[in-house]
Amino acid sequence: MGWLALAASLTGCSTLRIAYDTGPTLAWWWIDGYGDFGGDQATRVKDDIRDWFGWHRTAQLPGYATWLSATRNKIGESITPAQVCGLWDQSRSLLDPAIDRALLMAAAWVPALTEPQFRHIERRYAKAIDEMRGDFLQADARLRHEAAMKRTVERVEMLYGSLDTAQLRLISDGIRASPFDAQAWMGERLRRQAETLQTLRRLVAEKADGDRRVAALRALVERAQRSPDPGYRAYQNRLIVYNCAFAARIHNAMKPGQRQALAERLKGWEDELRNLASASSSPASPGPQQP
Repeated sequence: MGWLALAASLTGCSTLRIAYDTGPTLAWWWIDGYGDFGGDQATRVKDDIRDWFGWHRTAQLPGYATWLSATRNKIGESITPAQVCGLWDQSRSLLDPAIDRALLMAAAWVPALTEPQFRHIERRYAKAIDEMRGDFLQADARLRHEAAMKRTVERVEMLYGSLDTAQLRLISDGIRASPFDAQAWMGERLRRQAETLQTLRRLVAEKADGDRRVAALRALVERAQRSPDPGYRAYQNRLIVYNCAFAARIHNAMKPGQRQALAERLKGWEDELRNLASASSSPASPGPQQP
């Protein structure tokens, strides 16, 4: 379901193709928004991003399509929370190679980072926290609920189509009962931001070699996925269990026509992913430049 939530931000097959074809440019804008690269730095980052997308297109998209096909075959059935969690775990495992290759790529950029860039990252981090606060921590509880409803309904309707009153009520009740804690999430985000900057500054100051840089970035990702804070980790586990059950309730409340709409949408994404992979004009590159 996690990968589907990402895919749900797209409105159709043609949008998926456009989004993927413009991926290198969008990725550059996002990364540069944090790193503020210039000169030779910018050239290398752009080249590496383009190489990553070339590899990803041929090496990873077919696997995503196969996973969508297997998932689509289960859409007509009711689903258990354990099955939802299983799909979530599968989708995360599918993304692991892409994440690790991105870390290998990013590790090569670290030695050239400067203190002005670190200060730029700090400012961008602060802006991201302000944006999170505006989206998730409205002062009024009613406004927070309305914002959560809007986000959730948009995602569900992107998958299944229009919802009826009973389905909307189910989602509203589920959001109210959720253990999601925006304040705790924001606190963990602040911890990760501080740890990331501390790690990058240390790697630059110590002139760490490529292996140490890659290991440090992998450790950051691992701690982002599994918090070193036992209390927050327990909260994460509770939220995952709840969300799996919530997603199962939503799917099981869908009518046959809505499930069919989801199956057709998944089939469209599956076909487009295969088309994107086969349309690549060059084989996957052997690997990123050594960090």
